[in-house]
Amino acid sequence: MPATKGNQFWKARSSHGRKPIYSDPEKLMDACEQYFQWVEDNPLKEQRAAQYQGQWVKTEVNKMRAMTIGGLCLFIGVDITTWIKYRENKDFIHITKEVDSIIRNQKFTGAAADLLNPNIIARDLGLTDKKEVETKSITVKPFNED
Repeated sequence: MPATKGNQFWKARSSHGRKPIYSDPEKLMDACEQYFQWVEDNPLKEQRAAQYQGQWVKTEVNKMRAMTIGGLCLFIGVDITTWIKYRENKDFIHITKEVDSIIRNQKFTGAAADLLNPNIIARDLGLTDKKEVETKSITVKPFNED
């Protein structure tokens, strides 16, 4: 039987929407710290060819993995819009500010040490060299043969 028009059954609900995954700031910070550790424990792998005693061999080189807010959100199981809401929540603002600073610092220092691509990281962090070029135009009158 369909609900009648204008009903107010929604008022009978015990809660509105699902409960947040992280209702406690310390639990959110713990999850973020697990992400930081995962990034450290799981570097990117690059395969390189090298000669050793006249033979070509493949070697694997560990490369620094950049931390990102998107990667963090995937790891802790929240959407980026949820992270933004945590940033606006007075109970979580100190956690989100600290996490954002840690991620920004990791990317900056990685790029400064040439462990991450400096151009990509600079763009991601909004660090660009801006050059203002001023151009002047002149009006040239057509040549008339009178």
